[in-house]
Amino acid sequence: MQTLTVSQINEQIKSLLESTFIQIRVEGELSRVTYHSSGHIYFTIKDARSALSCVMFRSNAARLKFRLEEGQHVVLGGGITVYVPRGNYQMMVQTAEPYGAGALAVAFEQLKKRLQAEGLFAPERKQAIPKKISHIAVVTSKTGAAVQDMIRVARKRWPLLKITVVDTLVQGAEAAEEIARHIAFADTLGADVIIVGRGGGSLEDLWAFNEESVARAIAACSTPVVSAVGHEVDTLISDFVADMRAPTPSAAMEQILPDRIEVLYAIDEMMDRMGARMRQILALKEERVAHLTARLEQHAIGRRIALQLEASALLESQLLQQMRRLLEQKSGLLEPLPGQMSAAVKQLLNRKKEQLEAAKSALEALDPRHKLRPGFVQVVKEGAVTPLSKLNPGERVSLQDAAYKAEALIEKIEALGGAETDS
Repeated sequence: MQTLTVSQINEQIKSLLESTFIQIRVEGELSRVTYHSSGHIYFTIKDARSALSCVMFRSNAARLKFRLEEGQHVVLGGGITVYVPRGNYQMMVQTAEPYGAGALAVAFEQLKKRLQAEGLFAPERKQAIPKKISHIAVVTSKTGAAVQDMIRVARKRWPLLKITVVDTLVQGAEAAEEIARHIAFADTLGADVIIVGRGGGSLEDLWAFNEESVARAIAACSTPVVSAVGHEVDTLISDFVADMRAPTPSAAMEQILPDRIEVLYAIDEMMDRMGARMRQILALKEERVAHLTARLEQHAIGRRIALQLEASALLESQLLQQMRRLLEQKSGLLEPLPGQMSAAVKQLLNRKKEQLEAAKSALEALDPRHKLRPGFVQVVKEGAVTPLSKLNPGERVSLQDAAYKAEALIEKIEALGGAETDS
C-alpha cells in the first residue's frame, strides 16, 4: 500500500471532488451569512441533518438580484472546491435563487422593506407638485415611444410648457446607475417637476427602476419627482419613493398639467365673477362717495353759512310775525287811547284854564294897582315891595301908589305897640 503525505491526500481529494461536483444545485436554508468588506459573501447552507460551507466571490455577488439573509430557503448553483492547506471543502456558489419564488420578487420585497424602514416612502417627506408648471425635465430614452407620447400630451394640454429631455438608458445592467446620475443632473436644471419613466415591458426590462441607486437618487432630489414607469399594473420601487406615481408616462402629463380648455373656461368664469364683484364694489364705493359728499356738503363752510342764513331768515320771519302780533295786540290797546287822550287833554286844559283863571284872579287881586286905595302907598326897596318891619333907619325906599312915586329916607322905625327904632 502506498503511503501519502497530507498534502498529497488533500490534493487527490481536491481533484476528485472538483472533477466529480463540477456543476451542482443545492437546496437548503441559509445561516451565518457574512458580507465581507472585499465584496465576497461567506455563509452556510443546511438542512435538518447537515451543513455545507459556501462562498460567493465578489464578481458573482454583484449579479445577485436580492440580498442573502439568515433563514432564507434558497437553491444554490456552483461547484465543490477544496482548500488544500487545511483540507476543508466548501461550495463555490455562482448563482442563488429563492426557493419557490423569483429572485426579482424577493429582491423587490427586500429593498421595499428596507427603504420603508428608513422612511423614504413616508408621506410627510413627499413634496407637493406645483400648481403652476412652466418647465419639466424628463429622464427617459429620447428614442422611446414614451417620450413622444408625453410631448404630444403636453403640447395639447399646455403649449407654453418647456420640456427638457435628459436622454438615458432605461434597461440593462448599466441602466440603474445612469438613471441615478441623470436624475441628479435633472435636479440642477431648475425645472418645476422631474418625470422619471419609460414605456411598458417585462419585470426584467423595468428592473432598473427597482434598484436602490435610483430610489436614493429620487429621494435626494430637491425638485418634485413623478415616477411614470410601464403600465398601470406595474408597481416599482421608484413609485414608492417619488413624490407622485403616474400609471403611464402620458398619464403623468395629464395629471400634473392643466387642460388649457378647462383653464380658459375657468378664466372666463373668473372674469365674470370678477366683473360682477367689481360692479358690486363700484356700486358700494359710489354709494359711499355719495354719502361722504352729502356729509361734506352738510359740514362745508358754504353749507354751514347757508344753514345759518336760513336760520337767521327763519328767526327774522318769526321775529316779524311776533312783532306783528305784538303790534296788533298793542294796536288794539291804542285804539281807545286817542279818544281817552283827547278827553284827558280837554279835561286837563279845562282844569288848567280854571287854575289859570283862579291865578289870574288872585294875581289881579294882588296887583297894587287894584289893591291900593286912596291914601295908601307901597314901600318898595330895591324893586321889591318890602314891609316896614324889614326896613332899617337910613335906608332909601320908594313910596308908590296907583298914580305916583316918591323917594324917601327912613329915619325912624317904630312899632305901633310902642317900640321904636331911631335913625
